[in-house]
Amino acid sequence: MPAARKVIITSAVTGAIHTPSMSKHLPVSAQEIAEAAIGAAEAGAAVVHMHARDPEDGRPSQNPEHFAPILDSLKRNTDAVINLTTGGSPHMTVAERMRPAVEFKPELASLNMGSMNFGLYPMLDRFKEFEHDWERENLENSRDLVFKNTFADIETILELGRANGTRFEFECYDISHLNNLAHFQGRGLTDGPLFVQSVFGLLGGIGAHPEDLMHMRRTADRLLGADYQWSVLGAGRNQMPLASIGAAMGSHVRVGLEDSLWIGPGQLAESNAQQVTRIRTVLEALNLEVATPDEAREMLQLKGRSAVGF
Repeated sequence: MPAARKVIITSAVTGAIHTPSMSKHLPVSAQEIAEAAIGAAEAGAAVVHMHARDPEDGRPSQNPEHFAPILDSLKRNTDAVINLTTGGSPHMTVAERMRPAVEFKPELASLNMGSMNFGLYPMLDRFKEFEHDWERENLENSRDLVFKNTFADIETILELGRANGTRFEFECYDISHLNNLAHFQGRGLTDGPLFVQSVFGLLGGIGAHPEDLMHMRRTADRLLGADYQWSVLGAGRNQMPLASIGAAMGSHVRVGLEDSLWIGPGQLAESNAQQVTRIRTVLEALNLEVATPDEAREMLQLKGRSAVGF
């Protein structure tokens, strides 16, 4: 009997989309974020995708000083792969967004593969009361927001990654982003195995219908060949259904409070670990095995936790 396929679970712990007033369970302080990531890893996440926040008001932050205590705690308490964002927040400059990955030289960093409209303002229909002024402002301003990721931006980040031995989680929010990735692969600026994170259900990107997922997979196969590892991320209520469909079709999966605050209809997730446990149950029901951090390192050909800059 052939061995069960290994699936990498990524947990995206806090992100920059949701605001503190939306859920009391969203980690904000360095201690909360670190504890959330450690809990997710203990539940089965091989990769933890990390953003930081200003502890004063929960605003997304790319200040390396806000990352340092989180990374120190993670390095001491888990062997999970630590994946640092270069996406930060769409409201930040590219230079701001790159600071943590440049300073800390992680094994893995996210890389958004194209500019796009990034509409978060529909959340104002669900959430009415906000503790901090910046929260409503952030959502409202997304009506007129372009998340800038030009070819020059992407090339710069790829070059910095290569210099630091950092590989990337290529975040593809639409079909055009797969074409962009194939472009950089063709120029020799990145090589396999590419870790392709297909993102579904954010306003401005591809939709969240199963047909969208299948179209993304077919296109990735056509453009990138066999030398890539595919992962699925569904936003909001799409998180568990699309991760489940993706896993059945051969993908890895990403869950976490960055992508969805929910564990069920109208029910807030109490932790990132709860979402990891839920998707792990699905994977095991499909007779799939959850990859360990070292198995993820091998699949993604990462440099190892001893070679990071923190």
